[in-house]
Amino acid sequence: MTASLAGSLVFAGSANYALAADVARELGVELGACTIDRFPDGEVSIRIDTSVRGRDVFVVQPTSPPVNEHLMELLTFADACRRADARRITALVPYFGYARSDKRQGARSPVTARAVADMMQAVGIGRVVTVDAHTPQIEGFFHIPIDDLSAAPPLCAALGTRLTDDTVIVSPDLGGARRAADYADRLGRPAVVCVKRRTGGASVAVTQVIGDVRSRRCIIVDDMITTGATVAECARALRELGALEGLTVVASHGVFAPGALARLQAAGVGEVVVTDSIAGPAEGSSRVTRVHIAPLLAKVVRHLAESACSPVMC
Repeated sequence: MTASLAGSLVFAGSANYALAADVARELGVELGACTIDRFPDGEVSIRIDTSVRGRDVFVVQPTSPPVNEHLMELLTFADACRRADARRITALVPYFGYARSDKRQGARSPVTARAVADMMQAVGIGRVVTVDAHTPQIEGFFHIPIDDLSAAPPLCAALGTRLTDDTVIVSPDLGGARRAADYADRLGRPAVVCVKRRTGGASVAVTQVIGDVRSRRCIIVDDMITTGATVAECARALRELGALEGLTVVASHGVFAPGALARLQAAGVGEVVVTDSIAGPAEGSSRVTRVHIAPLLAKVVRHLAESACSPVMC
């Protein structure tokens, strides 16, 4: 253990234990001892089995499905650390659930992302680290520091072997155009943007494709895949315009609601590349490539631990 990490502890929630273990391995430390259990009625029970008094605590817990269970577990974990006199609590939440509820959808509706931010701060979390949160305005819901990391570097590194001279980077909608442009710049490939129109509560239609995809290999870039409906419709539109078969989809987070991967396969998607921000496997997972983000998270933990132990801070 390096001197900068001597006063720090890394804990794993139950949402993605493998990712937390990888982060600890990257840092050269052991995971903090804790016991996470559920009462018969479903209530979560947390016991911290390592002293955290006066120490910096990092809790790895994406609020992935089941979102409410994992969120409550994170809040309970932080409350336990606060009551045990931890010096600072940092929540590593690579997938931030409720991020899409960032604005009111109509009269008498909530802004749930703001409510989640309020709860995190109320239990004593002093810093939040996310990876490609759905919208930048999430940061404005917090009064504490929040670091939103980009998964583009490791994902682009993984895509390097899949690139050919005729590859184009595709955004499935106008909202993701900036993300696609970033990937296109990193990979040195042109960008294409699809224009979609929502035709129902769970259905969309691509009405226009801006850019040339005929006889091109397409890599569709998105921030998350939940039902796969938008990406599947994008894939169908690209194939109708003459894109080569075997499309690749890359996303920061593979939520994969039931049936999502089957939907993508039926639309002509050959491979899905996601980070391991959310624990697998999913059905049809043989088509899914998971890129490790533990080095990315470990780098942030090391930086925060070193800044906390600098002469200015101590």
